[in-house]
This record gives sequence, C-alpha cells and structure tokens, in this order.
Amino acid sequence: MGIITINASEILSIVSPKSLESYDLNEITLYENDLELILDACNYIRSWPQKVLACRMLNKIIIDNPSFISNKLHIIIPVITPLVYDSKLNVHSQALQTLKELYSTIYNKDIHPFIPYLLAALEDPNKVPDTIHHLSAIVFVQEVRTPALSILVPLLLRGLFEKQTAIKRKCCIICENMCKLVDDPADVRVFLPQLTPLILHIMEEVADPECRQVATRAYHVLQKMIDAEKNRQIYTTIKEDGEILCECQFSLAYGAKILLNRTQLKLMKGGRYGICGSNGCGKSTLMKAIVNDQVDGFPPSDVLKRIYVEHDIDGNIADIPVREFIGNTEIALKALREVGFDEDRLNKAIGSLSGGWKMKLALARAMMQNPDILLLDEPTNHLDVSNVEWLQNYLVEIAGQTGVTCLIVSHDSGFLDTVCTHIIHYEGLKLCTYRGNLAKFVEQHPEALSYYELSATPIKFKLTEPGFLEGVKTKDKAILKMHQASFSYNGKAPYIINNASVYISLSSRVGCIGPNGAGKSTLIKMLTGESEPTIGKIWRHPNLRIAYVAQHAFHHIEQHLDKTANEYIRWRYATGEDREAEDKVYRKITDDEREKLEAKLTIRGVKRQFEKIVSRKKLRKSYEYEIKWIGIEDTSYLERDELIDLGFEKYVNECDMREASALGLMLKPLTQVNVEKHLADLGMDSEIATHNRISGYSGGQKVRLVIGAATWMNPHIIILDEPSNYLDRDSLGAFSAALKEYGGGIVIISHNREFIQSICSEIWTVGDGNIVIEGNNNVMNKEKVEFIIQEDTTIDAFGNTIKVIGTQKTKLSNKEKKNRDRVRKARRDRGEEVTDSEDD
Repeated sequence: MGIITINASEILSIVSPKSLESYDLNEITLYENDLELILDACNYIRSWPQKVLACRMLNKIIIDNPSFISNKLHIIIPVITPLVYDSKLNVHSQALQTLKELYSTIYNKDIHPFIPYLLAALEDPNKVPDTIHHLSAIVFVQEVRTPALSILVPLLLRGLFEKQTAIKRKCCIICENMCKLVDDPADVRVFLPQLTPLILHIMEEVADPECRQVATRAYHVLQKMIDAEKNRQIYTTIKEDGEILCECQFSLAYGAKILLNRTQLKLMKGGRYGICGSNGCGKSTLMKAIVNDQVDGFPPSDVLKRIYVEHDIDGNIADIPVREFIGNTEIALKALREVGFDEDRLNKAIGSLSGGWKMKLALARAMMQNPDILLLDEPTNHLDVSNVEWLQNYLVEIAGQTGVTCLIVSHDSGFLDTVCTHIIHYEGLKLCTYRGNLAKFVEQHPEALSYYELSATPIKFKLTEPGFLEGVKTKDKAILKMHQASFSYNGKAPYIINNASVYISLSSRVGCIGPNGAGKSTLIKMLTGESEPTIGKIWRHPNLRIAYVAQHAFHHIEQHLDKTANEYIRWRYATGEDREAEDKVYRKITDDEREKLEAKLTIRGVKRQFEKIVSRKKLRKSYEYEIKWIGIEDTSYLERDELIDLGFEKYVNECDMREASALGLMLKPLTQVNVEKHLADLGMDSEIATHNRISGYSGGQKVRLVIGAATWMNPHIIILDEPSNYLDRDSLGAFSAALKEYGGGIVIISHNREFIQSICSEIWTVGDGNIVIEGNNNVMNKEKVEFIIQEDTTIDAFGNTIKVIGTQKTKLSNKEKKNRDRVRKARRDRGEEVTDSEDD
C-alpha cells in the first residue's frame, strides 16, 4: 500500500481537537494491519478526537482497499455503529459517514437500495419496524455472503428486541430464510451466537403461540447451520442446438420468502418460453429481476437487450394521443401500421383504446427497440378471442423473422400451447426446463392436468353463503332489475347500452361476453351502482348486498399497500359499512337533490324541512322510514315510495345500504382471527394474509384478497369482471368449484370460455349497444330459498369462542299463529308499535 508516513498507533496519543487539523489523510498510507489499532481507537473510553480520526482513517482504507474492508465488515460494523449514538455531534456525523462508506463496499447489489432505510433506522430507532418490513420485501437474486449479513444482522438483532410481536415474528422468518439462502455455512456461522439466544428466548417466552411456532422453526434452521456442510448440487441441463443467449445460476428471494435457490436458467435464441407455476411462486418477480439487471450471471442489458411488455398502460399517459406517445417518426408509424393501426386510431388517446389495441401498441413500441428478449407478463389479460388469436400469430411470426426470444407468463393454456417451444416450470425452488408446449409438459407430468381441466385442481376454495333476504321466498325472484336502460357518457345518442332489460335472482348464473369495448363493464357498473343509466331505471332489493370485483381489481387496494390483507379488510369494514362502496353514484347527492333538501315540504298539513333518515321498519311488502325534521323534536314515518317521489331516493338508498351492511356483519365479528379464517377459505394462509404487506403480493394473491374483501359481508350477488386474470390454473379451478356451490346469484365477465362454461347456464352477449340473452334464465325455477344454517364457531373482539347458528325459519302451527295474532292485538291495544311483517 506504499510507504508509511504515519503510524496508526499515533491516534492513541491525540488528546485535543486541534490535533485533528495536523493530519492530512490524503498524504497518509495505511497498512491493513493497522485496522486493529484503528478499531481500538473507537472504544468508548477514548477521547472524541481519537474516534473522529479513527473513522477518517477507516475511510482512507476503504478507498485504498474496499475488498479487504468488505470481508472485515462483520468485525468493523459492531464497533462503528455505537458511535452513531455518541453525545458528541462530531463523532455522530463522522460515524454515519463512515458507515455509509462501509455499506458501499458490499458487492451484493440487491442490498444497495435498502441502505438509506438502514441508515434512517440507525438515526431513529422508531423506524426499525418499518425498516424490517422493507427488508422483508427485498428481492434477493445474488448469493448472500458474510458482508451482506454484516449489515443485516444488527438490524435483525434490534428487531428481535422490539416490543411488537409481529416484528419479532417477521425477524424470525427473515433469519430462517437468510440461512436457507446462504450456500456456505461459514458465511453465517459468525452470527449464530448472537441470533440463537434471542430466537430461543422468543420461542420460550412470547405469549403468541403462532409466533413461538415460527421462532421454533427458525431456531431449528439455525441449529442445522452450525453443523451444516456445504451443499454442492450437480445440475443437469438439456442439450440443444442453436445459439445460447444466456446460461446462468442464481437465487431469487424476498427477505420473508425464498423463491429460487441456486437454480439454473438457459435460454436459446428464438425460443418462446412459457413460465409456469402456482400463484406467489415468483414468476413476475423473476421477469422484473431480469429486466432490472438483478439476476446473477445474466448478461447485462447493454449486451443482451430486453424489453418488458406490460399488459396495461400507465393511467398517467391515458390522455396522450397514440401518435405522440410512440413518436411521430416514419419508423414508428410504420411499426404501428404493421400491427393494424389506421389514421383514426393513431390520433386517438391511449386511454380510449381497448385492451387488444393497447397490447398491439405496447408490442409495436417494444419491437421498434430491436430487443433480444421480449418479456410478456399475462399478455392475454383483457383480450377477447380475436385479439388473443392475433397475438399468438404475431409472436410466432416475429420470433421466426427476427430471432427474438420470448419469456411469457400466462395462465391461458390454449395460448401457451400455440406459442411456446419450451416450458419453464417452478419445482422445489428450482427452474426446470422442458422442450415442447404445455401439452407436452402435461404428458410428462400428469399431476399438472389442471392446466387443461379446471375440475382437476387439488385445492379447494369456499365462499361465504348469502345471508337472509327479506321477502324472497323462491330463488327465481328478481332481486336486481334493469328496465329499458340506456347509457352514454355524454348523455346523448348513440348509446353504449341501448334499451336493455335484464334481471338477476339468487339462482342466476350469468356469463357476460362480447368483444373488447362492447360495453360489458359499462353494463356491470350500472348494475352495481357505480354509474347511473342515462335513460331507464334500475331497481335493487332494499337489503341487497353485492360483491363487485372490477376488471382492474387492484384499484381497491392501491392506497393500502403498506397494510396486510387482514388489516385492509378490518379497515374497510371498521365503520360497520363497506368504505369502498361510499363512492357509488346512487348514494351521492346531486345539486338538485340538495336544493330539495333546503325546500319546505308540506307533510300532513305542516311545513317541514328534511334533516336526515334515522331508521326504518318493515311495512307489509315495503318499508317506512323514520324522518328527523329540522327544528322539530318529534320524528315521523313516511313510506318508501312517498320519500322517493319527494326526491329523497339517495337518502333512502343510504339507509338501505347501512341496514344491509349491519345484517351482513351481524354474525361475523370483525376480528383478526375471523378475517384470517375467511381468507384461508380462499387459499391465503396466515403467513401471507396476516404477516405480509400487500405491496409484496403476487397478482394472484391480490385478486384473492380483493375477492375475499368483497365477499366479507355475505353478499347475495357476486359480480366478477375478468376474474381469471392473474389466477393460476389450480386457483381458477378451485374458484370455479366454489362458485358452483355458492347459494347466491353470479354474473361473470370473461374471455375465458372454459371458465364461463363451467359455471354459467345463461349468456348475455353484448355488442352494438344490444344485449342478447341466451340459455336458461331460470324463469321456471320455483325452487324455495333455503338459507343455509351455518353452525360454526366465531371469535369475538375479546377472543372468546362463540358457537353461531345462522338464520333459520320456523314454520308456525295454526295454534301458534292464533296465539301470535292475539299477542299482537293486545300490544296494539296498549299503544305499542307493532309491524305487519309476515316474517316477524
């Protein structure tokens, strides 16, 4: 390292701040052997000038020999970190700067984006829990060695001391998974004496039994690492002719979940690879890691150009014309015309394009950049049959003409059969590559039959049964009706939906089909109340509860990515109503309605001004509502039809929604345990649902969450807009079976004909503004409604287990009816309020 101009031992002789100025470290060359003396100068008994100069000297060694420092981080960081909390500001500032330089010597690029969070947690201990959550969301694609562990273990040690049980639990999981990612036990052995006692303490002392179970699992993994031998695996690869684009070995993991461990990936030029595996196995994460140059051993992007083709366009550019978005050059326009864009579509805004044209735009833009690899994540989502066929032909054609390699994640078995030359399958934290399309893969693996037959799925889902619906005696009775309704965005003809009449009952099994842009989603939004018809009426049963999962389902949860699924559902229903339903059009008060509020009304000869609806009660086959008037102490009752005629329909709807929500939540306390059980019925285990944030979920896990949240209140109708997007084949099969068993009405929009045919007996074909209804619309179905008696146990807010018996109807004998009528008459004679409900 050159000639020594100063001995490091002189640091120990510095006693005054002025001495610091006499040392120009640019002129100093230090030996590696001086590290021990420098660290000794950082001891708490030393003077603050000694500590400052020691840190500066350490910075000098980092510049001269970063690899040496990187390998010594496990020794250096425990000494420098306490200086951050030194009472002397000079020491604090210098120590932070030195730690930042020390962290920069780590060659694991996965950790670099995490360093600012780590430094912030050092300065403010209150940020440790959030930093632990950030750590659990890091995608690890490079091997985890001692330098990386040197900066992560101190954070984990602080996390294990946190008061929150959830943070202790998360740290145990990260410790367990980190050990599994380490290939050489020697890399982690130095940290085991620090971690093991704390995890053992949690295993024995924490009150939460589930946390103790996680700690026990982590403890056993740590114990195995002590005596583990280096695991060397012999890999076998498929021998193929042609040009190899890449051949690499890597790992892929979140801090809280291992996805791939030291697996191989080999790609051939011109190959079309379908990536298959269950929801949450890491398919999309792998694609993003490849695009972001994070995969260890994968050729860098300046050597091997790759383009990620997204299936949807960012909402921020929805108003930009196509011509402006792609660039108004001859090359760009030629690329667009090759995929079918005419002058009219070139001038349209991107947001006005259907799903098929958006995919064509994205592909044209990608191919303009002459990529070596195209990465397509669920490219058939939101595409109708004709556009899927076009996409299949296009990918086969361009691969043959240009030699571009395609990596495709899709749950569309027909699409993978037509396009793919290879299948890459996730198996036991490894990637296994098979020649041929999906059909060839299933021949070799019969257990994967669920890719073709939805009924062959090995997993099961369960949907909550609909609750009691007053006055509905048979399943064919309409509970939601649209009569001669038309809709257009500008309120004028031509109409997207024109003069349509449909109805839905508890027995409805409706499949809604049609080309992209035909108006299917518009129809559904009118039925659910997200928009109102321009002409016509929509009637809903006053107590009707609808679960609606939109086409772009993730908009429900985009503002809650820092919550877990369990926390999100408890937030959504914490007020006793569905917070996501507050923006329904039929509940919003217009200016005209507000004017009617302020007007004086003559009710039974007295002028009054409306204030609010207090409650409602049953009145024969309808309801009457208790009204509070401004400036009048006494309330009065008005019938539903009378209130609607007076212009208060929105307030009536608001009251009905409130009452329907209360009925849906009556027998299901909103507790963590109950929500956990509800999500488990949809295939989300407690590890994902209760202990992982939504930001780290896969597309399939987010869809399960949205479905689970929408069905929490025991809905009478489930409306699903493209539910097959993002769900893997096993989940889709399980969901299909659950919908068949469900006791309420179902409406499904989907381009997946197999999914619709497995469930629906009635088809609504939407096109040219019309709705053509085919199949069994259950007109002759007079099956009596039998609301299933759900004998179950539930957990109240205090943790007590309660046996719950659902609603059941009791048929009275003639003698009992006479006695009931006699009691009612006596109550009326006494002046008590008695309803005439036949269900009372």
